[in-house]
Amino acid sequence: MKMQWTRLSMRFVVPLAMVLALGAYVVVPLLDNFTLRWFVRDLDIRSKMLATTLEEPLLDYVPQRAKGKINHLFSKAIEDERLYALAFCDKNDRVLYSTSTYPASLGCKEPGASREGIEKALVRLPQGPVHVAQSVMSREGEAFGKLVLVHDMSFIEHRSADTKKYVIYFFILLGIVISLITVAVAHLSWRGWINGVRGLLRGELLPASHARPSPEVSPLVGDLRALLHEYHRERQGHRDGEQAWTPERLRELLRGELAGDEVLVVSNREPYIHNETANGVEVSRPASGLVTAVEAVMRACSGTWIAHGSGSADQKVVDKHDRVPVPPEQPEYTLRRVWLSKEEEQGYYYGFANEGLWPLCHIAHVRPVFRSSDWEQYVKVNQRFADAVIAEARTDDPVILVQDYHFALLPKMISKVLPRATIITFWHIPWPNPESFGICPWREEILAGMLGSTILGFHTPFHRKNFLETVDRYLETRIESEASTVSHGGKLTQVENYPISIAWPGAGEVSAESRNECRINIRKSLALPPDHLLGIGVDRLDYTKGIVERFQAVERMLELNPGMVGKFTFVQIAAPSRSSLEEYQNFEARVRALVLRINQRFSQGNYVPILLKAEHHDQYQLNRYYRAADVCMVTSLHDGMNLVAKEFIASRYDELGVLLLSQFTGAARELHEALIVNPYHIEQSAEALYRALTMPEAEQKERMRSMRALVKDFNVYRWAGHMLLDAARLRKRERVMQRIDTHHRPVLRRVV
Repeated sequence: MKMQWTRLSMRFVVPLAMVLALGAYVVVPLLDNFTLRWFVRDLDIRSKMLATTLEEPLLDYVPQRAKGKINHLFSKAIEDERLYALAFCDKNDRVLYSTSTYPASLGCKEPGASREGIEKALVRLPQGPVHVAQSVMSREGEAFGKLVLVHDMSFIEHRSADTKKYVIYFFILLGIVISLITVAVAHLSWRGWINGVRGLLRGELLPASHARPSPEVSPLVGDLRALLHEYHRERQGHRDGEQAWTPERLRELLRGELAGDEVLVVSNREPYIHNETANGVEVSRPASGLVTAVEAVMRACSGTWIAHGSGSADQKVVDKHDRVPVPPEQPEYTLRRVWLSKEEEQGYYYGFANEGLWPLCHIAHVRPVFRSSDWEQYVKVNQRFADAVIAEARTDDPVILVQDYHFALLPKMISKVLPRATIITFWHIPWPNPESFGICPWREEILAGMLGSTILGFHTPFHRKNFLETVDRYLETRIESEASTVSHGGKLTQVENYPISIAWPGAGEVSAESRNECRINIRKSLALPPDHLLGIGVDRLDYTKGIVERFQAVERMLELNPGMVGKFTFVQIAAPSRSSLEEYQNFEARVRALVLRINQRFSQGNYVPILLKAEHHDQYQLNRYYRAADVCMVTSLHDGMNLVAKEFIASRYDELGVLLLSQFTGAARELHEALIVNPYHIEQSAEALYRALTMPEAEQKERMRSMRALVKDFNVYRWAGHMLLDAARLRKRERVMQRIDTHHRPVLRRVV
């Protein structure tokens, strides 16, 4: 028996060792070359970013021949451990300024153009290899010199050596592991199955071989190739930072990753509203980041959007199946409307969703109200929408995007009927800690309903962590914390954070007014002097937005800085919200009383410090206020993300203005250059407001430039794209595993 075991082991181990040695011999040089190209591309990007950063001060210093300032600027720049040297050359290729480390042998040679418009080359100097890049500096379209950046590449050689070592260790370990596993299988399994696996391994690992796997295992070849291909695609998907997310890229993603798959969206708010007016039926589009993001998906895939029909003319324009093609001017997808009675809307929307779940999740010191009658309507309406989704689905495995806290029960209801559907649920508001959520009488039903999702998304890692802890507290589940998955009722749910953002405004969406014209015109409309300091707040009239605390901070700032009285006005745009609820009626009365008291205290002639505009404004009007303001205050007491902060940043293409941001918003975890405050600390907010109003323009630009770059790159299309990419990967893996299971269950049964 021992001789047979040894002979069997050697028969596989020796050829495997030879194959792995050959593989290492081929792979290591390829990997070395790939690593070099990877790091060179990284240095190209770094060079371009550094050149862009240094261009503006050089435009000022070079004409002034401010050698001291330029040397100081260069010295600070090369504190970066990888940036070895800097030099500035004039139009005649003469070195005018350089760091002490700049090699004289480099001069101002042109290394050759790249696709990014920046000159680059790899040069070996006595001290080692360096990466040289040149960027042309121009003023008003005319070149006045070049910036030469030299990066040290010695770290690449060190990393390459380490990589080679680890690859060799990997092949050795791989050989040992495969040998042990295969020998054990060979000893315990049927000889014909082993021969089939050997043939498969030879066919996959040695493409030049003419050996073919046995008929029993030949279907595995295609499946394993598909899994390997998907693995490489996934690895590439994590390196998407260099390509901007745009509507076009989102469409390409849908065509490439979800080609032919049916996509349905469910939300309470509809993307287009038809209303009766004196001029007939008019169509309006609500200003919403959710609508902007999801509509890009709908336009790309011609899917179906299911929503509550709330417009006064909504029923007039639908067909017999309650569908209407949208957008009206050029239809690209279908809007399916669901009708609710006044009683259903009162119980489901105003009652359970907004008197129960909304204050519960926001922890805003307003007591949640839970009524059995509201819960019954919530369940009933969720089932109504689930039935609509099932009726609209043309396939048994659609991609379904469920939006927000109005539909916590919907995922489970859908998955019962369409178990192969990919359900992506995004929770747009915060998720509280387990103790707070435990107040809800139907907590287990809500959690179980949400876990009917394939992917469950939150704004921040903190909200995701709160959800996992809540599930762990109240349901019998298996939670994999590192993988962020929850297994419940035989279904696996991926729980992730996807921070939502806005669509970066295009050239056609920006007002034609210049910055100064906008400032003057807005102040004129408010009866304010042209040089008057202006603050802006934009919120729904909601107790979670910190509007009372904001006004108290304005009052305290004027107390501490009397010189600001008569020179500063705060404009609060507060769209009425859920005004049929008593809590909101009381809140509006409190806000109006506070504004009246503060204005009476500080008024001088026609001057009042706070202007409250409790009315709806469209996005164009809001954008003009954003551009005209000196400071924007976002003081939410608890918020999922808060897109007002990002809208203000996107509007400031002059790179001026200051954002004052509550630490309790999801945006505060991204926009670190804002002035972050605790809105409950009135003095802190007041001091931050005064600092914002007196901040030098240079500091404003530095802060705003950084935040604009982040908001532009991490936009709403990236939010939607990452969720859909994750869904596409899960769908492909599921299909491959189903094929493997279907094809090979009989074979495995025979082997056993």
